[in-house]
Amino acid sequence: MGDLHSATQPGEQRMLAIIFDLDGTLLSTEHLTKEILKEFLAGYGKLPDKEKEKKRLGMAQKEYAIGIVSDYDLPLMPDEYIQAVMPLYHDKWLQAKALPGANRLIRHFYEHGVPIALASNSKRKNIDGKVSLQEGWKECFSVILGSDQVKSGKPSPDIFLEAAKQMGVDAAHCLVIEDSVIGVEAGKAAGMKVVAVPSFHSEFDRYSIADSKLRSLLELDPELWGLPPFDDWVGHALLVEPVSFRGLYKNGLLHDFADDGPSTLPDQVFGVYFGWAKPEAYKFIKIVLGIGWEDGSGNSRRKMQACIVDMSDEQIQHCKMDFVIVGYIRGSCDEGRSDNIEIVEEDMLIADAALDRSEYSLGALKSLFSETSLEDVEK
Repeated sequence: MGDLHSATQPGEQRMLAIIFDLDGTLLSTEHLTKEILKEFLAGYGKLPDKEKEKKRLGMAQKEYAIGIVSDYDLPLMPDEYIQAVMPLYHDKWLQAKALPGANRLIRHFYEHGVPIALASNSKRKNIDGKVSLQEGWKECFSVILGSDQVKSGKPSPDIFLEAAKQMGVDAAHCLVIEDSVIGVEAGKAAGMKVVAVPSFHSEFDRYSIADSKLRSLLELDPELWGLPPFDDWVGHALLVEPVSFRGLYKNGLLHDFADDGPSTLPDQVFGVYFGWAKPEAYKFIKIVLGIGWEDGSGNSRRKMQACIVDMSDEQIQHCKMDFVIVGYIRGSCDEGRSDNIEIVEEDMLIADAALDRSEYSLGALKSLFSETSLEDVEK
């Protein structure tokens, strides 16, 4: 179900190189950024303004700092704000994980000899720090650029044009993958094709200038862009890097949460997934999750359907569970209501068969569950 929103038809134009943004596109850092700002502003008795922060998504560090100091009337100069907040960022970067499909794309293009670049509005030294924490990434990128290495950061096209120049590929044959409106604008200004994978679901309608809008990197179809196809699907299932979270299960619906506050499950976790769950007072069970969105009254909230594969739903009606997603089946199968994900019988059969295979086994997932759960893994 890749590239459902794409305006480009197969074979229309062959892309020869890929340019990725970093934060919010490959790494799940946007929720960490929100946590840091909330913590910092609390020291001044202030709270973040959600609408103002959405507009700052993708900004270069200097412009971001100027906006923060001005909007919240902080008794600091922008440089002082940067100096004070950066230690918090360095601590949080250790928690940043690759978004669903990020490692898959990087490996796929690298192994097929497609040049890939990283072009971020962060400073180069900060990019290097984040990339160094992700196994194998540094070796895969032929070019890595920060906003301090070009005349102007995004939305200027400078950083994308420089990346294309260093890769030796014409801008018209470069495909940009971005999560922010600012980044999309920069890519289009550079004369490149742009795929948008928004960091926040509520902002999806703002990306109309992109050539394609996706909910997740897992929806990207390389063949639409003249690129080598994926060959990693097995039995209509795709192995993904584990994503763990906690949730409250009630009569087939799931509400996600964290022990210390709201869930940090990235908005890009979208579609039909499967994996393992550990309910209270039960051993591990197979589960299928339909993760979408429900819009109403100008607000969006995550909607998750949960179907238990190997036992009756009546046995577990209402309890907290630990979850780990290990596989992906599809995005939406209903183009008319692409935000709403419903699980069908075929999804259940695919998940049941996949979870019996060794690559989806519980043994390799011990560290993602609590110590109490680990006792059941051993059994």
